[in-house]
Amino acid sequence: MDINSLADISGNLNTIGYGLAAIGPGIGIGIAGGKTVEAIARQPELAGRLQTTFFLAVAFTEALALIGLAAGFIFS
Repeated sequence: MDINSLADISGNLNTIGYGLAAIGPGIGIGIAGGKTVEAIARQPELAGRLQTTFFLAVAFTEALALIGLAAGFIFS
């Protein structure tokens, strides 16, 4: 194997790694969104506070996806 084919394999593995790293945050945001909708349905008067908390949870969860993307570039 020459250097170019090794670089191609490494690039493909990085792509697969980021795809796997994006699964966790996707599931986390889905769960957080579903639970927020349930909470608003139970107590509509708290919708504003729940929405703020939901956006904070999404921000922290998305940080995991960005860390996964950065790790793919750093460790390649």
